[in-house]
Amino acid sequence: MSLLTLDRLTLRMAGRTLLDGAELRVDPGRRIGLVGRNGAGKSTLLKAIAGELPVDGGEISFSSRARMAQVRQEAPSGPASLLDTVLLADTERLALLAELDTAPPLRLAEVHERLRTIGADAAPARAAAILAGLGFDAAAQARPVDSFSGGWRMRVALAAALFAAPDLLLLDEPTNHLDLEATLWLEGWLARFPGACLIVSHDRGLLDRAVQGIAHLDRCKLSFTPGGYDEFVRIRTEQAMQQSRAAERIAAQRAHMQSFVDRFRAKATKARQAQARIKALEKLPVLDTVVEAAPTRFDFPEPARLAPPILALERVAAGYGETRVLAGLSLNIDTDDRIALLGANGNGKSTFAKLLAGRLEPMAGTVRRSPKLRVGYFAQHQTDELVMGDTPVAHMTRALPRALPPQVRSQLARFGLDADRADTPVGSLSGGEKARLLLALATRDAPQLLILDEPTNHLDIDAREALVRALADFEGAVLLITHDPHLVELVADRLWLVGDGTVRPFEGDMDDYRGLLAERARPAARADATPNRKDERRERAEARVQLAPLRRQARDAEAQIAKLGAERARIEARLADPALYAPGKAAAVTEANQRLAAIGRELAAAESAWMAAEEALEAAG
Repeated sequence: MSLLTLDRLTLRMAGRTLLDGAELRVDPGRRIGLVGRNGAGKSTLLKAIAGELPVDGGEISFSSRARMAQVRQEAPSGPASLLDTVLLADTERLALLAELDTAPPLRLAEVHERLRTIGADAAPARAAAILAGLGFDAAAQARPVDSFSGGWRMRVALAAALFAAPDLLLLDEPTNHLDLEATLWLEGWLARFPGACLIVSHDRGLLDRAVQGIAHLDRCKLSFTPGGYDEFVRIRTEQAMQQSRAAERIAAQRAHMQSFVDRFRAKATKARQAQARIKALEKLPVLDTVVEAAPTRFDFPEPARLAPPILALERVAAGYGETRVLAGLSLNIDTDDRIALLGANGNGKSTFAKLLAGRLEPMAGTVRRSPKLRVGYFAQHQTDELVMGDTPVAHMTRALPRALPPQVRSQLARFGLDADRADTPVGSLSGGEKARLLLALATRDAPQLLILDEPTNHLDIDAREALVRALADFEGAVLLITHDPHLVELVADRLWLVGDGTVRPFEGDMDDYRGLLAERARPAARADATPNRKDERRERAEARVQLAPLRRQARDAEAQIAKLGAERARIEARLADPALYAPGKAAAVTEANQRLAAIGRELAAAESAWMAAEEALEAAG
């Protein structure tokens, strides 16, 4: 018997039909990836399955005794610790524990038996293991939810859904707020999960390694293909080719018959044959043409060639204020390098990227750059620097003040921003379109080194593949920070590990790195299985990871410093513009200078916060 059945399902949103007579069956234990173009209705379908939206036709049937869980769109909040917040997701356990004080003797025995059956005693350890896999150490798990930023709190929401161990788990882009390490952990967790899953994702690695079938939402219908995403692409490509060949045969047959009809319709001796041909024409099948949207393409400008190495670090240290984040950096980057940075969030990957991009001065050592080196830097936080009321054309015109309008539009078109989207205010663009604008801005000067910090967060599968193809054709060097292992495997030929306060080459590939992460997790798992060593193991773990909250404080300060630095640069550029000092603009000059002074004070406070965190880290160590 199916766990979930969609029977002739119709869904509409704002007058637009998203599903029309869609069919799907999800059996117990079946993990299915739900794919489709942006706006096709995938998230809306999950909401309808969860009972959050009414259906416009057909029926959604869910097994009456089964339990369903999903990741809430609202990040959890409140003073409760992360561990307690996750434990709240198991409502049956909570209800049974509440009964212990009031249940009559007969019912009390049933409650105890049920608690043993569901493993209630092991629940805190299981919740802690899930949180640890998603990047929360023992110290972080004891902190209140309100002390974390929105992205980290969404990880807590994911942990709660996983901990609930439902019969059906609904996940909508579960890797969006994860780093590479947490993404790899989630892949393994889902592959072992005994329940059923319906997962909306643009992560090909997740869709290949964690699901057993692909449901494709296309033109208001759902089709199902067994296997992972690669198998889905193979089968769909073969079907498209077969359909195309069939369409060609039918078109040729139709043309031949139509030619006979046109020649002999008026001749009495051929009238009977002509009428037969007309009837045959009417009976020829009408195939759906292989309608595909215009393929997504990215095109990086070709950079001028430079002699290697284009960038060299010698005993470099980097950090903020007087606090060192990274030290002992002695590395070279050549023109043809494709490098991916590995390491958990907070280890200094973004700090290293800013150092290479020239947005962070070294605290010690020497950074040697080729005199003509141009660096293109992309980071998701740059979205905050975009002017929501301005168009992409306006942004690119400011970035390329000497370019003619056709050149400006040509650079935007390289990343799929056509005339309509190029003239649309940034505030009305989708997340993926804003990412395309940032890529266009980052590459406007044809850089020889391209630094990409989480470039795929808002890109769909087609756009991610377009990025892979563009990077393969790119003539310069690439430094990549991403949570997408598929992107790492297809783009990078060198891996650098960021950890323990430094950056060093990692000798191996992504499979080796998965093995390293598994090996690191194995001792903790063995310790969990030995009850008489639990306290000792917990104390050691807490001692090792007590620095995590302070590291978080340091990262927050780092982000604030970067944001204020960017704002200061904009104001200084504005103050350097002679047009600002025209008659009647004295108030604007005063306002700019006042804000510049305020930024100086805020920067000092942020740097002090960073130094305080570092001093506390040193004292704790």
